[in-house]
Amino acid sequence: MSWLPKSPKARRRLWVVAAVTPILALAVGLSLWAMQDSVTFFYSPSEATADKAPEGRNIRLGGLVEAGSVHKSGDGVVIFAVTDNAATTRVVYHGDLPDLFREGQGIVAQGAFTADRTFHASQVLAKHDENYMPREVADRLKEKGEWRPDGAPSQGEIRQGASSL
Repeated sequence: MSWLPKSPKARRRLWVVAAVTPILALAVGLSLWAMQDSVTFFYSPSEATADKAPEGRNIRLGGLVEAGSVHKSGDGVVIFAVTDNAATTRVVYHGDLPDLFREGQGIVAQGAFTADRTFHASQVLAKHDENYMPREVADRLKEKGEWRPDGAPSQGEIRQGASSL
């Protein structure tokens, strides 16, 4: 075998590497396969298409609770709409909502879409004070130019203030 090294030490190292490599590759592959269900992606309503967020896949959906969309039934089911001002998604949640949940509020709901593209949430998180919005939601709304925190000046106000200095 001319491709093997002539030195016995080098041959031994080659055999050790050849034996450890498949075991290591198998361990990494099994670890990644086991973690595939624990990865939860975040989408805004306009990004949550059937291709990106297929039926039954556990995701996080974030946006603002649409005004006039909250409907509570007697059996603890709450139906509301989440919007990013570009698209709206209907959300069904069974359970107690956070105390700070209200219309116009930024929320993140974790759950999955059904065949009719209704989002069934297993958990709903609401912002905890008037200065907080989930970073992903704020980033997506800022990208579209649809959201700015209360009291923050617009770009025109910033330019006008800078020119008066």
